[in-house]
Amino acid sequence: MTFNYPYKFELESGDSLSEIKLEYQTWGTLNEDSSNVIWVCHALTANSEATDWWGGLVGFGKLFDPSKHFIVCANMLGSYYGSTYALSNNPETGKPYYHSFPTVTVRDMARSLELLRNHLGISKVKVLIGGSMGGQQALEWAIQQPEVFENLLPIATNAQHSPWGIAFNESQRLAIQADSTWQEESPTAGMKGLKAARAMAIVSYRNYETYQATQTDIDTEKTDNFSASSYQAYQGEKLTQRFDAFAYWTLSKAMDSHNVGRSRGGVERALNLIQAKTLVVGITSDVLFPLREQVRIAKYIPNAQLATINSTYGHDGFLIEFEELGRLIEEFLNVDSTLVESVDNSIMNEV
Repeated sequence: MTFNYPYKFELESGDSLSEIKLEYQTWGTLNEDSSNVIWVCHALTANSEATDWWGGLVGFGKLFDPSKHFIVCANMLGSYYGSTYALSNNPETGKPYYHSFPTVTVRDMARSLELLRNHLGISKVKVLIGGSMGGQQALEWAIQQPEVFENLLPIATNAQHSPWGIAFNESQRLAIQADSTWQEESPTAGMKGLKAARAMAIVSYRNYETYQATQTDIDTEKTDNFSASSYQAYQGEKLTQRFDAFAYWTLSKAMDSHNVGRSRGGVERALNLIQAKTLVVGITSDVLFPLREQVRIAKYIPNAQLATINSTYGHDGFLIEFEELGRLIEEFLNVDSTLVESVDNSIMNEV
């Protein structure tokens, strides 16, 4: 389904889009008082089909069940899968935006989701959940509209994107820029660069132990053609079959922009505005969004709880560890319990 907003959409940068559209999916039936709404925010290269990429949590017989809940997932502004982005036609020129597509921030994305919520007639949201960049959107939206959300579940995410995360993203964009086709006004511009960028990203989504466990070669006599090498090439090529460099550029820039404290007196004050009952989930082996970032979120959201997942999959654990994640969420939503895990005091002291 597509939500069309035929009016000027002002962006945080001062630029604007003369109109926007958001591709979205819903499952289940909205009840009269909007008390059964589950809103899922997706991560960087995912889409509105939450039952596909988060099928362990969303679907019939799962934790978020369409027979009980009204589930919404919208493709974020600037993304590849149907929402307004760089290859959409600019109404003012009748041609795709290409490189002229304006800067979009996570704050802009949250504002566009608010427009969709009003369009759908949803007065309140029982659960707002998102991992990684989806968690960034969820935090920002919960700050913008604190009275709308009953429960907030930011997973493997942060309140402000770190210099470490920005450096990873900039390295990926440098790979796209190094592609000689990138400056062309063509839908396929920068695709070789995108392949390299995705290979870089995968390293940050996993960790040393993940590669040791999954990509160690049995043949110890090898001098070339290693399993880890072919894995990187495979992951890069796989993304080029379903995404493009323009969307990747826009969204990675948006992720860099994430800072809930901007123009709000800092991160602590901004997080303190959240009224939802909150469970923050971190993954102990995450090198891209390390646990100290989830500790920071939980520390400053009033009465928030923190839970951790031990996973060999690093950041990607939020897309893989369905059983443990589902258990933590179900316990949080149904039982008045304390989920806070023991966290290294050195991390707590640094926050």
